[in-house]
Amino acid sequence: MLLLAFFVICLPAGAVQWLPFGPYGGDARALVFNPHDPSHLYLGTVNGWIYESVNGGREWHRLARIDSRDDLVIDSIIIDGSNAKRLIVGAWVLGSPDGGLYISEDGGATWKSESDMAGQSIRALAASPSDAKTLVAGTLKGVYRSQDRGVHWQLISPEGSREIHEVESVAIDPKDPSIIYAGTWHLPWKTIDGGEHWVNIKQGVIDDSDVFSIIVDPQQPNVVYASACSGIYKSENSGEKFDKIQGIPSTARRTRVLMQDPQQLNVVFAGTTEGLYRTSDGGKTWLRTTGPELIVNDVYIDPRDSNHVLLATDRGGVLTSNDGGFTFSPTNGGFSSRQITSLVVDSRRPAILYVGVVNDKAWGGVFQSDNGGLTWLQQSAGLAGLDIFSLEQASDGTLLAGTGHGIYRFSDGIWTRVTNVSEQSQPVLHETTAVKRSPSHPVSARKVTGPAVKGKPVNSDDAVFAMSRAGDVVYAATSEGVLKSVTAGMSWTELKALDAEEWRFIAAHRSNVFAAGLHSASLSTDGGANWKPVNLPDALTQIAAITVDGVGGLWVGGREGAFYSENGGATWQTLTTFSIHDVNSFYFDESSQRVLITANNKNTMVFAVHLPDKRIQYWNAGWHMRMVRPVGDHLVGATLFDGVVIQPRMIVSEEASGH
Repeated sequence: MLLLAFFVICLPAGAVQWLPFGPYGGDARALVFNPHDPSHLYLGTVNGWIYESVNGGREWHRLARIDSRDDLVIDSIIIDGSNAKRLIVGAWVLGSPDGGLYISEDGGATWKSESDMAGQSIRALAASPSDAKTLVAGTLKGVYRSQDRGVHWQLISPEGSREIHEVESVAIDPKDPSIIYAGTWHLPWKTIDGGEHWVNIKQGVIDDSDVFSIIVDPQQPNVVYASACSGIYKSENSGEKFDKIQGIPSTARRTRVLMQDPQQLNVVFAGTTEGLYRTSDGGKTWLRTTGPELIVNDVYIDPRDSNHVLLATDRGGVLTSNDGGFTFSPTNGGFSSRQITSLVVDSRRPAILYVGVVNDKAWGGVFQSDNGGLTWLQQSAGLAGLDIFSLEQASDGTLLAGTGHGIYRFSDGIWTRVTNVSEQSQPVLHETTAVKRSPSHPVSARKVTGPAVKGKPVNSDDAVFAMSRAGDVVYAATSEGVLKSVTAGMSWTELKALDAEEWRFIAAHRSNVFAAGLHSASLSTDGGANWKPVNLPDALTQIAAITVDGVGGLWVGGREGAFYSENGGATWQTLTTFSIHDVNSFYFDESSQRVLITANNKNTMVFAVHLPDKRIQYWNAGWHMRMVRPVGDHLVGATLFDGVVIQPRMIVSEEASGH
């Protein structure tokens, strides 16, 4: 393998963090208010961020990312009752036993990990209402307690217990900190002596019930509510016996959170995986006040005004109510937890941007910005909550979206699925006039090529992972093959000359079309009519990105870095003057004759390889990037989990000396 020597230009002010601008919304997990100032709220997320609002949730701003990690789910936030600047967070990692407990002494600006709980998957935290020094945590290993405001922790459930583990919820009696409740993935438990002895409080609870939330009435501690996958339960004798509360349908099995109105204790909210329920009579009757599509993770009730209710939800972000939880509207200004998969700059009006997102269903799809990414408007009518895997713009300006179920076109504010997909037209042979031959040979017919016959229809419901345009032609890489459109996406043909397999990537420039799966690639130099396999770099184990540049070069990238070929893949070269791994995107910026590169690495760098003079520029965006695009004289990027970020300004740098 050859080494490609490029010269590096370091942009000295590149460490200026790029600015986040949405699209706002996404997954919100936990809400907590400052007891000294209920308008001062904190919000936990699924990507390690803590957000803050100082006006009751009307606006949010990013406060800090815990431990510089983007995989921490923050479901638990405690504010020290005696010191509002002291915050304690419990975190866990999806699909892993990892996590931790973190403490801030400066209102959330900086955080440190507590060694006693390092690596613990912390699923619940509670502070004693009667003793500010006492905290309890539920983890996958059991129940832990701190009696010094979270500095030191001790396991108070039996070590190695086969019952009290995978603790999803905890609660402390409002008058006696020695009385502790713990909900596991199996059943609820209770101790009245600080963990010396535990009893299973399962009477009335259906066996094998994941207990997601436990709350104790602040004035009548004998009243205990518990939510589980089997429903909601209420006890009026401190958990000795539970009664299953009727009124919530069996389809809303997962009640993620229970919250009692501090001013009206008979009012209890149940946040479920199928909407928010409200009771005003202590659980005798329930009313669902939102649609069933809403997944509620947490509920905040303003202690000064019971009409002011906030919800932390999956996909919808934060919702607000000013009528006691009967109607809600989004309040996500400044909060963005979107997973963007595609970013398109309008070819005719560069201030117009489009992004596609995944995992947000009705709250996701496609978003449009008319001012370079500063504000966004959802444009998802007709998509029915589909994930967007790819976006492209046809030469006539029509926006196209690749989804898990086919290609959609955007027209007059509505997306419609393209169903006109067929096999590539094939020429046919037919007989013409007889050819007269010698007596010893019979008359024969000559077979000639006739007009092409349109191929038969093919499945238009395939997953469409990537699209790329070259002039008036758009190509699409799908789970069943490569498609081509010359009609601005209205109709497509499947390129049968290319071996059928799951194609994940496509890049085109003029007549060069480069298609790839995870472990193979093919190249066409005649617009997709003919293909030849491309030998990939030996060091590359799996493809994560490809592009074609304007000078005939092919680019592939993955975990091992970026590779470049000037001869159709016969030989490959590497970029040796800088280190880059886990490449996740290339983009050929034709106007500037450069290839933009991003990676899933920890240094948050964006690179630009200028093709004519083989020089490299780089910027520290301050974010883990998924892709970047040029907009005017600056760059706009899509992050891995935090929406769109915009480069504040382009920095003119001095060139690196020497060759």
